[in-house]
This record gives sequence, C-alpha cells and structure tokens, in this order.
Amino acid sequence: MPLANYGVLKGKVSNYILASSGNEHFQVEVDAGGVFFRIAINVKSSVSPPEVLFFMDEQFEHPVLQQLEGENLAAGFTALASTPASLALDFIRKNLFPINQMKPIPFNKPGADNDLNEKLEFYVKQAHSDADAVVYAFGQRWGPEPQDDKYFHFQPGNGIHDIHMNQGNSGRFKKDNGVYQDGGLFIHLPSRGRWVAVFIAFQVQAWHTDDQTGNPLADVPNDGGGGQPGNTASVRIVAAMVNPRKGDVGKEYIILMNKSSDPVNLQGWKIVDKTKVNADLLGNVTMDGGSTLRVNLTGRGAQLGNKGGVITLLNKKGLKVDGVAYSKKDAAKEGELIEL
Repeated sequence: MPLANYGVLKGKVSNYILASSGNEHFQVEVDAGGVFFRIAINVKSSVSPPEVLFFMDEQFEHPVLQQLEGENLAAGFTALASTPASLALDFIRKNLFPINQMKPIPFNKPGADNDLNEKLEFYVKQAHSDADAVVYAFGQRWGPEPQDDKYFHFQPGNGIHDIHMNQGNSGRFKKDNGVYQDGGLFIHLPSRGRWVAVFIAFQVQAWHTDDQTGNPLADVPNDGGGGQPGNTASVRIVAAMVNPRKGDVGKEYIILMNKSSDPVNLQGWKIVDKTKVNADLLGNVTMDGGSTLRVNLTGRGAQLGNKGGVITLLNKKGLKVDGVAYSKKDAAKEGELIEL
C-alpha cells in the first residue's frame, strides 16, 4: 500500500540535531507558524549495505519549484495527491535529478565534508540563520501526538519522515511502495538566490518500477553496478526545441545522441511528457555509434509546454532510458534550442 499521509511540510528551521550511532536520523525542528514539527531524515539504512544513496543539487532548478511557489502554501503540513499533476515528487517519473549521479555516503566519517551529517548541516545551518529561509520537507506525516516530542520536547508531537525514495522496495518494506510519493528536502535561501534540493534513496531499491504500484519490475537490473543507480543505455536526450517561432504544433523537436560506439535500433521507443500518456512513437530507426538524431514531435503526442516540463525516453519495453526537465526560464527564448 502507498504511504497513508503523504504531503509537504513548510516552515522555518528552529533547531537541529546531528545523527549519531544511537540516533540514525538527522533531526530538524521546524516552526510552522507557531506549530512545531520534527523532520526525521534517514542517514543510514537498516538493511545492508548501510550507506544511503545521496544527491544534493545546490542550485536546483525544476518545474516543480514554479508549481511550489505558485501554490503559495501556508506554513504547516499540506497533504498531496499522488498524481503527475500535483506537487508530489517521483524520482523516476518527474526527472528531478540525474539518478546515476547518486553516490553511497556514510552518515559520519572522520574528515571534512565527506559524510551526510556534514552535508546536511551545511545548508540546514544556513536555513536556521537566514531570516528569510524556508524549508519544504516531502514525506509522510505523523501526529499530532499527546506526548512531547522526544528530541525537541515541544507538544504536541508532530513530524514528517520517509524523506527518501518510497518505491522500488522489496521484502518487509514493499508495503510502502507507491508512485508520486517520494520524499525530499528543499531549502529556499532567497537572500542567497538559491534553492538547495536533497534526495536520498536506499541501495536495495529498484530503479524501474510499476507505474501503478511502485513495485520493482521483474527481471530488470536494479542498478548500474556497485550499488549505484545507473543508466547503462547509451542514448541520451541532449537538447530540445520547446518554444519554436510562429507556433508550437508540429515544430517542436528533440535531439538524441548515441554516446556509444555501437548502433542502437529505436523501433518501438517513445518520447513521453510528464503524464506518460501523451507519446510520440519512434519508427524503425537505427542510430549509428556517436551519431545524433532529430526527432520531430507531431503535436498530438508528447507536449512540451513553455512553462517548464519533463521529457522522458522509453524503450520498446516501456523502461526509462533517459529523462530530463526544463524550466520556464529555459523555455523563455522563442526559437532557441535548450541544451539538456
């Protein structure tokens, strides 16, 4: 079953506690308009291997930010529908970040800037000190509870956890699987002109999941080797014309590149947008090694909106080969090709 109470918490950092061997979560106290919450961020897996996968984007740009700002959320917890159109996060389907750049990281290790405690603290500390900073935590809510919070001692106990990928699980965690319900931490630092995004997953989670259940797909490799999610396919989306001059219909196109030295046949492959319903089917085309291909969109399939969007390439089995996102700012210049 999917998470029971998925959504996003908005507020200001008022305190934090580093993870330790006795407390394997990085704890953040958040003041949400006078109501306090605790964000519990997993920094270690309860199953082997213990190191979580981690990716931080220190200059995050994605259409989800435009939507987040447009919603003008009130401080506190907002429940979210697990759908493509909502604010809900999905590591696989919303192309939030390059998943092959996630790396295993220990939560605590001697040395400077080499563990998850330090990387989280660097920006959480800024969010604590900057008067205009706001944090957004995506995950599952608990509370309110009648007792004091066990770490920060406010009452009633309130919080949000599962600040990590919530699909692709097997075994006892399979019950938590679902689509459009992944966790994440966004830190908005207006005075510094940046959004910081933190994404966490477990090494045992699968990166090809069912579009309805979020369960791992059978007989599909989990990763690219070494415990890291990887994309071993050689074809990539490298550019797109999303805002052509004199109207969009029939003039939008994307550029694919085959980065390997071997030919790749694209028979049955698709270009899809964020809905995964709107699609342009590629024909019986073979890309030579090292070549590029311009794919003209029909205007009746994948829709490349001028306010930002996502573009995903699926192979003939429906598996994600590559995915990118572009912002409203990227699409602002009419007739200009966007490098992705």
